[in-house]
Amino acid sequence: MRLLKPIYAIVLAISAVSMVGCASTPKQEGTGQYFDDSAITAKVKAAIFGDDDLKVAEINVETFKGVVQLSGFVSSRADELKAIEVARGVGGVKSVKDDMRLK
Repeated sequence: MRLLKPIYAIVLAISAVSMVGCASTPKQEGTGQYFDDSAITAKVKAAIFGDDDLKVAEINVETFKGVVQLSGFVSSRADELKAIEVARGVGGVKSVKDDMRLK
């Protein structure tokens, strides 16, 4: 029984350290947040490229903690606004940052 207490303490310490290592900070995502953001990015890309009104292939999508950043090039201001609208309509998107440029 005396041997089990130190082993339990070690396992508990390792568990605590590993949980803290996966936690998010203001500038770094935790593991769960990374996968959530990856899913949001994929959904936004699919929504933008699946929209028949948008004829764009040069929009990049990045997500950090639910905030989507759109960058790249669009042909018109209407395409830019439509891409922003489509991105905002995706579940999990907290806000959209526009860094797109007109060609």
